[in-house]
Amino acid sequence: MEMITILAALQLKHFLADYVLQPAWMLNGKDDLRRAGGYAHAGVHAVSSLPALAIAGLTASDMAVLATAEFLVHYAIDFAKAALSHRSMAGPDTRTYWTLHGADQLMHQMTYAGLIIAAQLITIRA
Repeated sequence: MEMITILAALQLKHFLADYVLQPAWMLNGKDDLRRAGGYAHAGVHAVSSLPALAIAGLTASDMAVLATAEFLVHYAIDFAKAALSHRSMAGPDTRTYWTLHGADQLMHQMTYAGLIIAAQLITIRA
């Protein structure tokens, strides 16, 4: 049951961070390593995952490691999607756009599966 609670918390966090708490400057800065938008967005995701990771009973240092991993993976996924989207010049009325969007969301969900597995392995080790 704990894993379902963690997954639900990560799903809610993902919706809020990706769709409610993401202003245009974050969205528009994801394909440029020199702009702060992608870093800030990934940071919102990493920090917002901490309550879900706390449910797993992790130590602060273990939560920091997993949140850092999420930051790096989230940034890489978003950077790749933004770069591919700009390169293909795909707008929201194209199959390419929605394929890239779906792949992006799938990879984020797989990241959450990985976080849950890692949290479980860490708590077993403890």
